[in-house]
Amino acid sequence: MNAARNYLFSGLVLLLAMVVVLLAVWKFLENPWTRNGQVRAWVIQVTPNVTGQVVDVPVSDNQYVQRGALLFQIDPRPFETELARARAEYDKTGDSYLATEQQVQVAAAQVEAAEAAVWQAESAIKEIDAEIEKSRAELQRQRQLLPQRATSRKSLERAQAEHAIAREKRKGAEAKLAQARASLDGARADLEEARARLGTVGEANASIRAARAAVRQAELNLEFSRVTAPVDGYVTNLRLRDGSQAVANKAALAIVDAGSFWVEGYFKETSIARIAPGDRAVVTLMAYPDRPLAGWVDSISHGISQQDGSTGNELLPAVSPTFDWIRLAQRVPVKIVLDNVPDDIELRVGITGSVMVKSGTAAREENGPISPGK
Repeated sequence: MNAARNYLFSGLVLLLAMVVVLLAVWKFLENPWTRNGQVRAWVIQVTPNVTGQVVDVPVSDNQYVQRGALLFQIDPRPFETELARARAEYDKTGDSYLATEQQVQVAAAQVEAAEAAVWQAESAIKEIDAEIEKSRAELQRQRQLLPQRATSRKSLERAQAEHAIAREKRKGAEAKLAQARASLDGARADLEEARARLGTVGEANASIRAARAAVRQAELNLEFSRVTAPVDGYVTNLRLRDGSQAVANKAALAIVDAGSFWVEGYFKETSIARIAPGDRAVVTLMAYPDRPLAGWVDSISHGISQQDGSTGNELLPAVSPTFDWIRLAQRVPVKIVLDNVPDDIELRVGITGSVMVKSGTAAREENGPISPGK
C-alpha cells in the first residue's frame, strides 16, 4: 500500500514537472527571449573648440554633473588679449570708415564745384556766341555802308577788330570749358575711387562687418575656454589635470547622458517576426537578477554588419567557411525603452541582461503597463 502511494506521489511530481516544463517551453516559444541584452546610452565626447593650457579641472572621474557645470577651464588670458585686439581693430575700422566717408563727401563737393564750373563755361560760350553774332552783323552792315559812303573806313576796321576779338574770346572760353570738363571727369573719378574704398554705406559695410565678426569670434573663443557639461550625466575617461594641454577638436573626456539609457536586445532572426514596436518587454539585468524591469519595444534594427562578401586581401571578397549542416541564426538588435527605473538601480553602459518581449501586446486596445511578473 505504501509502495503504491509512493508511486502515485512520484507520478504526480513528475507530471507537475512536465507541465511546468511545457509551460516554460510554450512561454519561450510564444514570447521571444534572449540572454544577449546590453544597456546602452548616449556617450557624448566633450571636445574643446580652442587650444590652450588647462588651468582648472573641478570635476573628478565618474562624477555626476548637471548640464552647464564647469568641466575644465582653459587659460583665458590669450583669448582676452585677442578680444582686446579685435575690439581695437573694430574701433580703428570705424575711424577709418568715418575718414573715408568724409573723403567721399569732399569728393562729392568737388564734383558739384566742377559741374558748376562746366555750366559757367558753357554759359560764357553762349554769351560770347551772342557777342560774335552781333559783331558779325555789325561787320556786314559796315561793309554794305562803305560803298555808299555812309560810313568810314575807320568804323569798318573797328567792326572787324571787334568781331576778331569776339572770336578769340570764344577760343579762350572753349579752352576753359575743356579744362572744366577735364576737372569734372577727374573729380568724378576721385569720387568713384573714394566710394569704392568706402564700400557699402552704414552697418552693412564689408570692413565694419568683418571687424565686427572678428570681435564676435574673439568673444566666442573666450567663452569656449570655459568648457561645460552639455547634458546631465556622468563624467568618464577623464584624463585632464591642471597644466594639461587641451587641443581644439580633440575629445578631452566623455559624458554618459543620464537621461538616455535604453536596453538593446539581440534577438535571433527567427524571432523577429513575433516582435513589433510597442510590444511590452521585461528586462532582467545580471547586476540585479531579482529586480526585473518593465519596458517596451521602441524599434527594430533594419540592418547588421555584413561579414561574408566584405573586402579582404587584394580587394577580393572575404568569405568565411561554413558547415552545410549547421546554420546559425543572425542576431538583430531590438531597442527596448525602460518605463520607470527605481532609484536604487544604477544603469551602466555595457552591463548585460536577458530580455523577453511579450509578443502581440502592442496590438491590444488596452495595453497598459504590464508588471514584470505577468
